[in-house]
Amino acid sequence: VEGQRTIPIGKPLSNTTCYVLDRQGRPQPIGVPGELWIGGDGVARGYLNRPELTAERFVENPLVPGERLYRSGDLVRWLPGGELEYLGRIDEQVKIRGHRIELGEIESRLLEHPSVEEAVLVARRDEAGHSFLAAYLTGQSVADADLRRHLSETLPEYMVPSSFTFLEALPLTPNGKVDKRALPEPVTRSEEQSSPATETERALATIWAEVLGRETGVNEHFFEVGGHSLKAMVLTARIHKELGKEVPLSEVFARPTIREMAAWMDDQEQRVSSEIQPVGEREHYPVSAAQRRMYTMQQLEGFKSGVGYNISHMWEIKGELDKDRLERSLRELIQRHESLRTSFHLLGNELVQCVHSDVVWNLEIMEPMGIPEEDFAKYAEAFVRPFDLEKAPLFRAALVVLEDHRHLLLMDLHHIISDGVSMDVLMRDWSALYRGEELEAPRIQYKDYAVWQQSESRRKAMEKQEGYWIQRFADGVPVLELPTDFPRPAVAQFKGAVTEFRADEALTAEAKRLALETDTTLYTVLLAAYHVLLSKYSGQDDIVIGTAVAGRPHADLEQVVGMFVNTLALRHQSRPEESFRDFLARVREQVVQAQEHGDYPFEELVERLELPRDLGRHPLVDTLFVMQNMDYDGLHLQGLSIHPRLLERRNAKYDLTVAVIEEEQEALFNVEYRSDLFRPETIRRMGVHFLNLLKQILRDPDRKIAELELVTEDEKEQLLHTFNDTRVSYPKDATLVSLFEEQAARQGNRVAVKRGERVLTYRELNEEANRLAHALRERGLAREEVVGLHFDRTPEMII
Repeated sequence: VEGQRTIPIGKPLSNTTCYVLDRQGRPQPIGVPGELWIGGDGVARGYLNRPELTAERFVENPLVPGERLYRSGDLVRWLPGGELEYLGRIDEQVKIRGHRIELGEIESRLLEHPSVEEAVLVARRDEAGHSFLAAYLTGQSVADADLRRHLSETLPEYMVPSSFTFLEALPLTPNGKVDKRALPEPVTRSEEQSSPATETERALATIWAEVLGRETGVNEHFFEVGGHSLKAMVLTARIHKELGKEVPLSEVFARPTIREMAAWMDDQEQRVSSEIQPVGEREHYPVSAAQRRMYTMQQLEGFKSGVGYNISHMWEIKGELDKDRLERSLRELIQRHESLRTSFHLLGNELVQCVHSDVVWNLEIMEPMGIPEEDFAKYAEAFVRPFDLEKAPLFRAALVVLEDHRHLLLMDLHHIISDGVSMDVLMRDWSALYRGEELEAPRIQYKDYAVWQQSESRRKAMEKQEGYWIQRFADGVPVLELPTDFPRPAVAQFKGAVTEFRADEALTAEAKRLALETDTTLYTVLLAAYHVLLSKYSGQDDIVIGTAVAGRPHADLEQVVGMFVNTLALRHQSRPEESFRDFLARVREQVVQAQEHGDYPFEELVERLELPRDLGRHPLVDTLFVMQNMDYDGLHLQGLSIHPRLLERRNAKYDLTVAVIEEEQEALFNVEYRSDLFRPETIRRMGVHFLNLLKQILRDPDRKIAELELVTEDEKEQLLHTFNDTRVSYPKDATLVSLFEEQAARQGNRVAVKRGERVLTYRELNEEANRLAHALRERGLAREEVVGLHFDRTPEMII
């Protein structure tokens, strides 16, 4: 039964084993909830499953031809023993934060609590228009926290109601059903409520009320009065915008009341004990987890030959440039930031870093006057060369004199001492030093962070985060198997290239509109679409996509130069039969959870998972998807015009890295790829397919993932009318066999089949085919009988 239509169906496979088939014809478990259908004799005939399932499952009594079926409206689950478990009414299915929820399932779980006699759930909306669940109960009143704990044992977080209201009795309609319209406004009770006592508490109370859509006491738990992970993100953004205070998302979970959060915020400036303290002068220092991983990857690439982990930049400078002042300011920059004076060494089996008080460094001056502009990139590429990590500084700079008032400034650093945020810090400090400004000495340096990261207090703080990541990969690590143009080498060389494509202003605006509609971000929408693209290409639903975060877990680290950037391994599992909107809701939740645990070093996760060693690919993550922040407004020096120039990269750390940049209301996709795996045209075609997928998604977000298509209309035209235009004239009265034998007689010595060194002429092919035919006849093959063949692509298949 599908809707009101009866579909003919045969008898069940057996008395005890029946299945529901999804759209791909795959059997689904018996126990999925479905709608009960009753035959004219009052006997349960079967139930229609969720909308994504099209077939039906029947009990032992099959349908009687011409029988009338009645739609009961009851939601049931078929148990393996043959019993029906009642879950609720089919019309009690609602959507909360993108998840389809059976209210009856939550009600049945509430009724299992010893203090609850009756339970009814209602989906309501807060002042901001967000849906939330409100529970109305009768029985002995108990604390909300007790009910939450009870439900959390068997239900996911999004199915736990935001409020619990105890009533003397549930209001009923004249026919005895619960009158949901007569239910009062939900009440959230708190054991202890009080008014804000400080200025910070008052400011926070106002923001909390705006985010939650209701006023709260200073001791009420954010996640027990309607808050969830998405609202937590909104909360941190509002605090930053209105109070100018940076509250990490993790702190909302650690301090979920106004009083606790206000105390933490007030304490930030005077928390001397929690500051990262400078360490005394030593001969050497421990390295951070990120540095250790970078050192290992550099060794795999080629300790003294690879440039895959170089960070290189080029700027064109027009105007009266003072070369002596330029070199002097860069020397001062090296003295200011210890990372630029650091080298790395193995002491036994331990990697350490050494900070040098002084290093030999000179600005390279090159004067190839009059080189054409198209040769800039080639000239700069020659400047980028390998670093020896045992020799400081791991930083070089060159000034290319193009004309008297036109120069190129080139900089090259190893990633083990710097990252993207660090480059912004270096450029700001360098421009200030060039202008002759006095800069306050940094309170701490990167070595102090490395020591702090290994401290006992920090290790304890990481234990909870470690548990989250280990659990995410408890059932193994899926390996992305994209079809490549070239075989994957046994040892990755990280040779790379870059291409780009863009979503126009209209498409980008539609993506932002969907993000607003689903309470997500542009990044999350594009990330979910990227997963679908990879799934279509690979045929896999379980995919790990990496993303980069700043990795600076402490406010003291904002202006420190070094390798901080952390990689989050985002694991998402899509289902072909689910809509993109439903999948996006789960991606949103998982991204938030990953960010909450985003301080845990990627390098330590790789070590803890004990992955099989594969030198041909990056561990755990094969592809990266990042959203680049373009707020940095560049270099400004009086009398000089400074503009960044594209420095073509010839390396790629991952199979694919997609960086999204918002540029003049359009989304620019910069794709770095391994050129030893993919051809340029393959990556360009992948970009076309991504935009095609995105258009379909934005046109109908409720469309099933299985129904989304990679191929464009032009490609369909090619497939249908160009590649398959195979019409050819041939004799209508001749058979294929007779035509082939004519060719063998006419051109017997010409090559018919060639594979490797093996060659068959038409005569040889005909003789081999006849020999096989006689062998089959000798084995009893008769006229019109069918023979099944199973061959690889070999000459035997043609024979």
